[in-house]
Amino acid sequence: MVLQETSRKMNGSQLASRAADPMKSIDEHIKKDQSEIESARASGDEAKVRHLTEELQSLEEYKEHNPEDKHDPTSLELYCDANPEADECRVYDD
Repeated sequence: MVLQETSRKMNGSQLASRAADPMKSIDEHIKKDQSEIESARASGDEAKVRHLTEELQSLEEYKEHNPEDKHDPTSLELYCDANPEADECRVYDD
């Protein structure tokens, strides 16, 4: 739900630039979010600060739970890391 609410607040070009600019690693994504949080605080954009802080927390938790994994996780991977019991995250063996 948070992703949907955030997506509504972003215009099409912002969404396209995010999709076209994937991070190479989780560390790069963490650094980018930290930088964007500072910029958002400086401009007084508290909604963006809250969103990025939540995203940063999810990334840091994912990194802590998966120290060997260096790729930039998708929002689904972050969600499933935090909610492994969710229906969307179940893995079935045939």
